[in-house]
Amino acid sequence: MQARSMTVLSAATVLAGCSMLSTRAGSSGFTLDCRDDRVEILMDGRPFMAFHFNSKWDKPFLFPIRTVSGRVLSRGWPVEPRDGDERDHAWHRGVWYGHGDINGEDFWREKPDRSTARLVLDGKPKTSSGVMGALDANLAMIGKQGNRMGTIGEHYKFRRERNRLLIDSIITIAADQGTSLKFGDSDDGGFGFRLATEFREDRGAELMNSDRLTGTENIWGKPARWIKYTAAINGKRSGVAMFDHPSNLRHPTGWHARGYSLCSANPFAAGSFAKDKSKDGSYTLPAGQKLNLRYLVAVYEDDLPAAEADRIFTQFAKE
Repeated sequence: MQARSMTVLSAATVLAGCSMLSTRAGSSGFTLDCRDDRVEILMDGRPFMAFHFNSKWDKPFLFPIRTVSGRVLSRGWPVEPRDGDERDHAWHRGVWYGHGDINGEDFWREKPDRSTARLVLDGKPKTSSGVMGALDANLAMIGKQGNRMGTIGEHYKFRRERNRLLIDSIITIAADQGTSLKFGDSDDGGFGFRLATEFREDRGAELMNSDRLTGTENIWGKPARWIKYTAAINGKRSGVAMFDHPSNLRHPTGWHARGYSLCSANPFAAGSFAKDKSKDGSYTLPAGQKLNLRYLVAVYEDDLPAAEADRIFTQFAKE
């Protein structure tokens, strides 16, 4: 009962003080504006994306995914439903982090009866605005019984590079509640994105990884430095790529790259990806320690040639 009270108090604290943290950048660059249930991210003065943490969602997420010209690439449902949206997996919203088995708790799926675990904002998000925008948020890992299991920090930096939006993302998992955290072998998990119906492979989308393998049949579960999804929306090509930093555990990571426009970077699924129970992708984070996972998301217009994706990875690896 004590844990449940802590969670409610944490949410109330955020609602009371969050808005006082925002700084203004003017009409150029990125402006982050903290509201009661989200951090609005403006680019060049225009609403662009938001970090959503309303308590009706079981975990925070970045949404929508837009190109620099404003073209929306993410699925709308269940946040902002649009005609043609597929209505499966309600927890696939924009860009987010979760894992399906942490000490036996499910931090990936979200069941309406609240029988799955939750990531609850703990304290005020910290933001900065300017040519580069930044957002830091701490999330309490709350099990289905209301017990706090650990903390996940989500750290994002937003910048523009020509016709691309780049989101440098660091996920910090802390076993700070006196017990270790075991990540079970499960392909349902990771740092992921969900795109619009146009990004389905059976609708003509192109899925490729850093080894130049294409199609979900060839790239699902395979280790790779990067992966990208490209499609045409209203006749205009654009896409999303994700890069795995060389400092990450088990780099190059495996990818939960599905043909229905879902993709996530997941280092904890060797057995699930291989469909081989003799392989174990589980990992135990000892009590008192932290694990950093760093990824770069690139949202691009037109196309992203493989050689250019390699260049972005090489630069990212040096940072």
